[in-house]
Amino acid sequence: MNTALKPVLLLLLASVSASALADDAKPVTEQLVDTLTQLAGGPHPKFRANHAKGIVAEGVFTPAASAAEITKASIFTSSNPVTVRYSDATGVPNIPDADGNAFPKGIAIRFNLPDQSLADLVCISVNGFPSATPEDFLGLLNAVAASGKETTKPSTIEKYLGSHPAALKFVTTPKLPPESFATQAFFGVNAFKFTNAKGETHYGRYRIEPVTGQKFLSPEAAKAADANYLMNELPARLKSGAYSYKISVQIAEADDTLNDATVSWPDSRRVVELGTLQIKAIKADGASYERQVMFSPLNLVDGIEPSDDPILLARPSAYAVSFGRRLQ
Repeated sequence: MNTALKPVLLLLLASVSASALADDAKPVTEQLVDTLTQLAGGPHPKFRANHAKGIVAEGVFTPAASAAEITKASIFTSSNPVTVRYSDATGVPNIPDADGNAFPKGIAIRFNLPDQSLADLVCISVNGFPSATPEDFLGLLNAVAASGKETTKPSTIEKYLGSHPAALKFVTTPKLPPESFATQAFFGVNAFKFTNAKGETHYGRYRIEPVTGQKFLSPEAAKAADANYLMNELPARLKSGAYSYKISVQIAEADDTLNDATVSWPDSRRVVELGTLQIKAIKADGASYERQVMFSPLNLVDGIEPSDDPILLARPSAYAVSFGRRLQ
């Protein structure tokens, strides 16, 4: 496959619907997981179909006073311990951290609430997504898979990108290797409905930004980077102390698209700070924990509701397929 097109494999395991492309076909859920597994050279037992390689840390979320303006959600209006999993893209468990196919990076945050309930926030390191529907995303992955066997030009993936501008934009957007997970920003590409204690509602998308700013490797440093440089750097960093991010929500205006993850909102939109996420330590049993846990963007609490974005609504279904296989 053309090297310039390899970043197609960077894609986050997107959401999927349970509908089938034909009466006798597998659900889109299974087809997505099957194709991701094929592209990763799997199956790889006990690992996720995408974002297989990861590391788990622990910390605490502390709310900002401005959070109450947007939501009454307990995860953002009180201090709560959190478990955080960082990850590389693809289902390859040993993919080099600086490899172009290991992007976008992922972050999954689990809020551990006093009543033993849980809530999750799942983001990626790119502000956007290549497909507006699960079916389109499957078409993209299938085009990648088909192109690996082709010798004629234009290839299937070249044809696909030529007719899908959002996917082309995603593939060609630079995705630089961060110096550390601690210096990488993350974005929620799906919109949620936020309701405050007064009953006022806003739609918004999450932003998670390192307090010290984003920092990336130079091209030379990326080429020389150890295959596990991110996974090794984080424990070493935390021995010297904690680091933090600001979690915010970008607020949609009346005419903004709420149900299409390929459409990013202008930077001029208002951003409201929800609070500070402080990472304090690597989780001692992280390897065991990450294999037994399924994060879901629809693990929500009162004060936050999903939009009708088809990618968002179907993501847990795809995750469940991968999770079920991982437990076998």
